[in-house]
Amino acid sequence: MLHFQITANDGAARTGELRVKAGVVHTPAFMPVGTLGTVKAMTPEELREVGAEIVLANTYHLHLRPGEQVVENLGGLHSFMHWEGPILTDSGGYQVFSLSALNTVEEQGVHFRSHLDGSALFLSPESAVGIQEALGSDIMMCLDHVLALPAQEADLEDAVARTGRWAKRCLEARRGAQALFGIVQGGTSQTLRHRSAEEICALGFDGHALGGLSVGEAPQQMYDTVAFTVPLLPPQRPRYLMGSGEPGDLLAAIACGVDMFDCVLPTRNARNGSLYTRHGKISIKQARYREDPAPLEESCPCPTCRNYSRAYLRHLYVSSEILSMRLNTYHNLYFFLDLMRQARGAIAAGRFAAFAADFLAAFNSGKVVA
Repeated sequence: MLHFQITANDGAARTGELRVKAGVVHTPAFMPVGTLGTVKAMTPEELREVGAEIVLANTYHLHLRPGEQVVENLGGLHSFMHWEGPILTDSGGYQVFSLSALNTVEEQGVHFRSHLDGSALFLSPESAVGIQEALGSDIMMCLDHVLALPAQEADLEDAVARTGRWAKRCLEARRGAQALFGIVQGGTSQTLRHRSAEEICALGFDGHALGGLSVGEAPQQMYDTVAFTVPLLPPQRPRYLMGSGEPGDLLAAIACGVDMFDCVLPTRNARNGSLYTRHGKISIKQARYREDPAPLEESCPCPTCRNYSRAYLRHLYVSSEILSMRLNTYHNLYFFLDLMRQARGAIAAGRFAAFAADFLAAFNSGKVVA
């Protein structure tokens, strides 16, 4: 199961230790996204080098390929992907939103047409838990109903009610000792967020997630929703903001007391040549870097910055070399995980607000849109 201990507080911001069978996660924590059992362009050894303590994989995608029975027969996801640390698996609920053109939601679950070959797939709360148990993740997520925003109030009410009913079915379906998190829905409506939080938190989950954000709402709407919702969640349980990942998003949520994050931004942006630095993002494909001998970031100790120039990184990118994705991803993940390390240190020192303000002032001063 799961044990969570808060180790320091600075206002609402907090540090903690989340313990599961596979190891310890120091929070606030960022989880690199390994949808298919791999963080794109990175080996597990490299993930450990950049400081990752937990990764995320996806139930829907792994069910389609290679199938949870294959993974289970080969020793479970930890053995299959050669990752000894904790793993959290999403339930497939996000694909209700991201693959909305390929699915139909009903009370019993979700009917999908596979994005791979069009074959039929039915995902229910029970099967979502069963798949995750077969995969052997340390933390499982409930199947929830995610809507794109903005959405009609009636549709949001329906999704909140269904998420609550599905949450109960997920709990009843759990058979093993893996931790299970409930998910609070409700769009940007305070009324619906309050209703969902009350219902989900009363069920006795091991942790709680804020879902249904970063799906079309304005950033300030997301910040306001997080600030409103987090105090409704039990303080003794870990809190997870799903799918939000710009540095400003992370720091704003940490200030509210969020403990866990995941997002594809650092890895996806890396593959698209958008690299994070203390002074904003660099679009490495730009011609200005063609003969630039400087490292990507002078103060960064990651191997990408220690060993390679901006000119070389640009050359790799415009040449579509595989090494471009690897070096860029290594740096971006290092940047995000180092931000978490710095945030934990600032909270422990009682200076998180000043740290966040200084960091964002520097980051936004030279922000480049890729």
